[in-house]
Amino acid sequence: MTFVHKSVLLEETVGSLLIKPDGIYVDGTLGGGGHAFRVAEQLGEHGRLIGIDQDADAIAAAGERLRPFGDKVTIVRNNYKNIKTVLEELSIDKVDGIYLDLGVSSYQLDTVERGFTYREDTALDMRMDQRNPMTAADLVNTYTEQELYRIIRDYGEDRFAKNIAKHIVRARQETPITTTGQLNEIIKAAIPAKVRATGGHPSKRTYQAIRIELNHELDVLNDSIDTMISLLKPGGRLSIITFHSLEDRIVKTRFRLNENPCTCPPEFPVCVCGKKSKGRVVTRKPILPSEEELLQNSRSKSAKLRVFERITSNPHFRYVGEPNCE
Repeated sequence: MTFVHKSVLLEETVGSLLIKPDGIYVDGTLGGGGHAFRVAEQLGEHGRLIGIDQDADAIAAAGERLRPFGDKVTIVRNNYKNIKTVLEELSIDKVDGIYLDLGVSSYQLDTVERGFTYREDTALDMRMDQRNPMTAADLVNTYTEQELYRIIRDYGEDRFAKNIAKHIVRARQETPITTTGQLNEIIKAAIPAKVRATGGHPSKRTYQAIRIELNHELDVLNDSIDTMISLLKPGGRLSIITFHSLEDRIVKTRFRLNENPCTCPPEFPVCVCGKKSKGRVVTRKPILPSEEELLQNSRSKSAKLRVFERITSNPHFRYVGEPNCE
């Protein structure tokens, strides 16, 4: 199957990076290379783009799509959590911009055998990196009821999380849960009929929860933002597209703390805690898809773009301004 993925907030994301023709940029979630192609188009002879992805299918597709740019583009199969190591191995110290397009790609959702979809009966997989020995089926069959309840409640934000976890554990005692069809039936039985009739597909939230847990998506995001900001040159920007409230909350919080890490009491005239601002939040409110994009790509409806700009550290800088609002 051809790797097809319609890039969300394409112009807004690339525009937010303020591309310099001789700059160095990192695409931390390369996917099919949609954003990367648009960035590479703006690079001059000395510009460079580093593309990182953990999905072998994405690497192959992006490599083909970005072939016309030759040595300007370097593609690495890895997780963006290892961005510092990736850049060190390429003898790169600082970069002019980094961007992430989080979540699952259209290709991963639409390729039935990858096991991300609840709309087809297939093997439970959901691995973004197929080198990972653990699949969604392993998770569903080995996590305790309490662990299942926690991830479905926290990552799926499903009000029936407790009952779904109970039904999963009960069902697997009879036979291992290995397919999406089995899991769908279990979830369906755990949710009241009147809710199923009006609340969208009953499996959606549970599948999101399992995918996030299996691929450690939120932990990776939370643990990587500070590192990515530290790798930016002064004036460099980090742009992140999120697709649900959990991701967006992490980005908003980490950006705010990097902008104003000072813990001194407000009445102190200057900062004495030693925690220096690393930059400023460019987007006081997230950038959302246009009406035109929403009509063309329904999967863009929950997308939000937030942008952070690196500054040269000033030991006496304390940001005072409007709160970082939604």
